[in-house]
Amino acid sequence: MSITLQLRLLPNHTTSNHSSAPATTTHSTFLSLPSNLSNAASSSLSNSSSLAFHPVHKLNSIQKPRFSPIRCSVAQENGSGAVKERSVSVVLLAGGQGKRMGASMPKQYLPLLGQPIALYSFFTFSQMIEVKELIVVCDPSYRDVFEDATERINIDLKFALPGKERQDSVYSGLQEIDLSSELVCIHDSARPLVLAADVRKVIKDASVNGAAVLGVPLKATIKEADGKSFVVRTLDRKTLWEMQTPQVIKPEVLRKGFELVNREGLEVTDDVSIVEHLKHPVFITEGSYTNIKVTTPDDMLLAERILNMN
Repeated sequence: MSITLQLRLLPNHTTSNHSSAPATTTHSTFLSLPSNLSNAASSSLSNSSSLAFHPVHKLNSIQKPRFSPIRCSVAQENGSGAVKERSVSVVLLAGGQGKRMGASMPKQYLPLLGQPIALYSFFTFSQMIEVKELIVVCDPSYRDVFEDATERINIDLKFALPGKERQDSVYSGLQEIDLSSELVCIHDSARPLVLAADVRKVIKDASVNGAAVLGVPLKATIKEADGKSFVVRTLDRKTLWEMQTPQVIKPEVLRKGFELVNREGLEVTDDVSIVEHLKHPVFITEGSYTNIKVTTPDDMLLAERILNMN
């Protein structure tokens, strides 16, 4: 069974980084979600006041899902310059459970202004001339979300199974990349607002340095505390950065990192930490504060607001 959601689409602005082409006027349209998302989405939406999508009509299950129009980051540049065309393999991590969202389906498949969160970055990467393939790491039951979008992309689409931990999922995706790829670009599908311009910057830096990660300077004051919650010291935020994705690494460096991590039984929380264990330098590419990770209903509201502003 599938459901249709009535959505209010915003006008497209030609100067926007996040566009809604080809619509040029504000109107209502209908979005049919794939059958494996329908029941979960209906439950999630009815239980969340932060998501302004309302089921209006039930459809026959044979109706093909539609996602219209495509929403993603669009950059006008012809390429990153230092990086060859079709030389980057993107590993899109879409296997998380998203328990903090409090929904009955993984957060990356919830609709954000009418399009599943995971498809935003999926379409952004698919438009970039540097990217040769997308490896989506997801549960097999959600593959149709991406397969139904293949008519709109001109790059190879592959799938890999998620692992127990993030590093296991990354390793799974790494096994599927083309052997001729010069860079592997790892991205959280729960970060829908990543800009193509920022992606180009970080892959260019990775091509020069071997590993690079998007990040933003920390704004908040950070204090270190002891086991009893008493302040030990205040850290100098001028040297602190908040890490984001994509994190881009040369495949041979990442493979060596995994050999060490697996041999020593190390646990890491992000991808460049794997190569840090090799004592390999990692360059931080300054990104955008709008590249948020959507993990809570408040994050969903903020993402909607950012898209609406653009």
